Amino acid sequence: MATQRILDFLATRRPTGPCLVVDLDVVRDNFRAFEKALPDSKIYYAVKANPAPEILRLLAAMGSSFDTASVAEVEMAMDAGAPADRISFGNTIKKERDIARAYQLGIRLFAVDCVEEVEKIARVAPGARVFCRVLTDGEGAEWPLSRKFGCVPAMAVDVLRHAKGLGLDAYGVSFHVGSQQTDLTAWDRALADAKVVFATLAEEGIVLKMVNMGGGFPTRYLRDVPAAQAYGQAIFSALRKHFGNALPETIIEPGRGMVGNAGVIKSEVVLISKKAANDNVRWVFLDIGKFGGLAETMDEAIRYPIVTAHDGTETAPCVLAGPTCDSADVMYEKTPYPLPLSLTIGDEVLIEGTGAYTTTYSAVAFNGFEPLRSYVI
Repeated sequence: MATQRILDFLATRRPTGPCLVVDLDVVRDNFRAFEKALPDSKIYYAVKANPAPEILRLLAAMGSSFDTASVAEVEMAMDAGAPADRISFGNTIKKERDIARAYQLGIRLFAVDCVEEVEKIARVAPGARVFCRVLTDGEGAEWPLSRKFGCVPAMAVDVLRHAKGLGLDAYGVSFHVGSQQTDLTAWDRALADAKVVFATLAEEGIVLKMVNMGGGFPTRYLRDVPAAQAYGQAIFSALRKHFGNALPETIIEPGRGMVGNAGVIKSEVVLISKKAANDNVRWVFLDIGKFGGLAETMDEAIRYPIVTAHDGTETAPCVLAGPTCDSADVMYEKTPYPLPLSLTIGDEVLIEGTGAYTTTYSAVAFNGFEPLRSYVI
């Protein structure tokens, strides 16, 4: 995952402190893979995964659309060259003034999951298109996204009916099968729910047009994951199964799958210690932890590949922790991480697969540590 370009950059630039390096060539290849896997779906890159301007400019130039979670992200996408009609305001939890600002900027596609959100949009974004997010079970995902977002299919019918009644364009349905989703059948279950909403409203003369199939496309960490083409085949089969020949417009929102494997974090071993003389598990402290950008190690959900200069020598399990004065800043303890016994203080390690959800999770100055620096090459 550490491309030669990244290794060369680290060798020549020798940046101090922890940093993320992203290889744009990998992002370019990932975008093309999604285009090939789902040629009839529009790609809306999830800006929150990594909003680096260089990434956004590349994807905008390649024709990508953008899924945004805030007005700031809307403006980032527009600054990168994306026109308003290629931007979705995909957060279901929005301040009314932010909806108004996005509408003023030309945004016409908004996510909802309740009648209260519909009413906000109707007040300040008249005639806008809305799609309603449906709950999914998140099974098979390493980072599930259930409960906080979405509503049951029966409520989605009510929400979209209400939107139509208030003069909005009841445009479609969305779902998210959970981030780092490795179960290819997850989209089949969600599309079955989407079809129920489509069919119920069609009986009332409300014709939905679009299914936003969300993200969930994984990147490789410690385990192999299916290729984009496998996801494309599974999703297209599920669309045919539930919608027959009357296929709706479709959107996908890759974030992690677009940039995750494009980035590597360079880190340094700050301390290696034990808690007792007879302790057989070392504690390895890095100069980056949960608050420096590795928040997705919470509950040990995402297990990143770690590369050292001692790989190939004898290993033993260790607890891996960050540098801050917070006892929660421990990445892997329930399942200790195997690292070389010859690893020593001052050694550099590479944390792979960290192109997504790292820089934007990094605290501004917790314990006085600067935010995770990023280089895009």
